[in-house]
Amino acid sequence: MFELHEQLKEDTVTVGQFKLCLVLLHKDANYPWVILVPKRSKMREIHHLAQEDQLQLIRESSHLSEVMTSIFTPTTMNIAALGNVVSQLHVHHVARFSDDPAWPGAIWGAKPAKAYDKEVLEERLNRLHGSLVGEGFEAHCGVDDIMGSSESFTP
Repeated sequence: MFELHEQLKEDTVTVGQFKLCLVLLHKDANYPWVILVPKRSKMREIHHLAQEDQLQLIRESSHLSEVMTSIFTPTTMNIAALGNVVSQLHVHHVARFSDDPAWPGAIWGAKPAKAYDKEVLEERLNRLHGSLVGEGFEAHCGVDDIMGSSESFTP
């Protein structure tokens, strides 16, 4: 049975879900940063997914990237599946700007995480909800504690 890794629960807020993946917003407000997590148990690498799931992940990742590019107009999108700290398969989508705190280097450890103000978080979630329509996206609208973690969402 699929269960979200504790670190991802702690570091993110649920945006919603696609057919395959949970869509999570990282709580670090320094960057527009969304993470896709395939709802498959015991997956660590993309090549561990069934072929159909690999293709679905690419579809969902591409859709998310297009939406983030449209919403945030970044200099570039950084997309990566890293499993060094969190072993559960997850794919980072980070909108990068030539004037962001870590440019042009990696975001990890470049600057302390910055918490979202409640209003900014609500606005970012609303923009993502409104723009991710399609590809079977289902918004997580039951965010009672908007500053909380992804723990409250059950796929």
